Amino acid sequence: MKKTLFALAFTSAFIGNADAQLFYGQGGLNLSNISNSADGGTEDNAVLPSFNVGLMARFGLSKEVDLESGILFSGKGAKAETFFNSGADYIKAKFNPLYIEIPLNLVLNIPFGKEKNRGIFIYGGPYVAVGVAGKSTLETKLGSLTTNSERDIKFNNDDPFTSQQENAAYDKLKRFDGGLNFGAGLDLKSVIVKANYGLGLTKIGSTQENNNANDKNKYRVFSISLCIPFGR
Repeated sequence: MKKTLFALAFTSAFIGNADAQLFYGQGGLNLSNISNSADGGTEDNAVLPSFNVGLMARFGLSKEVDLESGILFSGKGAKAETFFNSGADYIKAKFNPLYIEIPLNLVLNIPFGKEKNRGIFIYGGPYVAVGVAGKSTLETKLGSLTTNSERDIKFNNDDPFTSQQENAAYDKLKRFDGGLNFGAGLDLKSVIVKANYGLGLTKIGSTQENNNANDKNKYRVFSISLCIPFGR
């Protein structure tokens, strides 16, 4: 918990003291999944809709190249659905953890002609995230009997700086997540539209001792976001 508070305090201080040239609010749709194969593959029907919302800043390094960071509240997770008896019965499970996420992206701008604040852009960079809340649900239908259950997601106290997983268990998620963002967008001056792919590099749920054994249990999140600049 101390490491979590330190990371958030450091980032807030950095953003607050930096000479940012653009602040914008961001909100949008997340389509989240979890890798389930050794090479990082996913199942299409496991995609879980969620959201992202927060504040971002760009620092005006130059017209063509910029740096952005911020703080986002982001939902991730996945779902699993199993149907049997010709689809009449089923088991549906999903988990939707919520994270405070801090990205740091290098942005390449391609302006529209002589327009100062209009153009397309591409970006990429690392992110770190801290799990803070979330729910997991289970719905089962067998004949005429349907049951539902819900519980809070538990985060373990794994050390993010080791490959091992301390206090690991199947009913818990690692508190810390990290990975890479890749994205592109359109800046129309009064509004910014972004498409982002978050490639998780950290196992978020596994009892394996070696966290680097394969690419299972890592987040894969596609996002579409609408951003409103302040003060333009």
